[in-house]
Amino acid sequence: MITREYCELMARYNRWMNERLYALCAAMPDGERKRDRGAFFGSIHGTLNHLLWADRMWLGRLVGPVCTHPAFGADMFANFDELKREREATDQVMLKWGKSVSAEWLALPLEYASVVDGKTRRLPRAIAVVHMYNHGTHHRGQLTTLLKQAGIDPGVTDLPWVPGIVQIVD
Repeated sequence: MITREYCELMARYNRWMNERLYALCAAMPDGERKRDRGAFFGSIHGTLNHLLWADRMWLGRLVGPVCTHPAFGADMFANFDELKREREATDQVMLKWGKSVSAEWLALPLEYASVVDGKTRRLPRAIAVVHMYNHGTHHRGQLTTLLKQAGIDPGVTDLPWVPGIVQIVD
């Protein structure tokens, strides 16, 4: 289904997009980042927190340690600079982890208790990994919309624009 190379690529894309979005958000006043904009997690800051929380939840399920931060929908970090540092640290963990994934590991099942509904779920690790990256892409898409609505152009967000992915031949 997926490979170590896929995990590495998606970890690079994840970091690239997070770096770009956090740079744009850093230029915003704190009140604007935290203003409720009607998004699923309210604000830009809330969405950034959810992305970090979800990545840590999935990494905790996949490789540990288990994420024990607040419940679904609660902010992990109120301070933007701290949130940014924690995001960078998690992105580094994801990059390192992506390089260590094996086909054998991806084929094994994952069982976990959902923090959303408390039910135990079992699925192939490969599907959990695809979901982790897809989830991040989904919510970063929401962030780019929120930024655009705030008058900030996030620029190109497509995977082929990650530096070093595509060779320009003309």
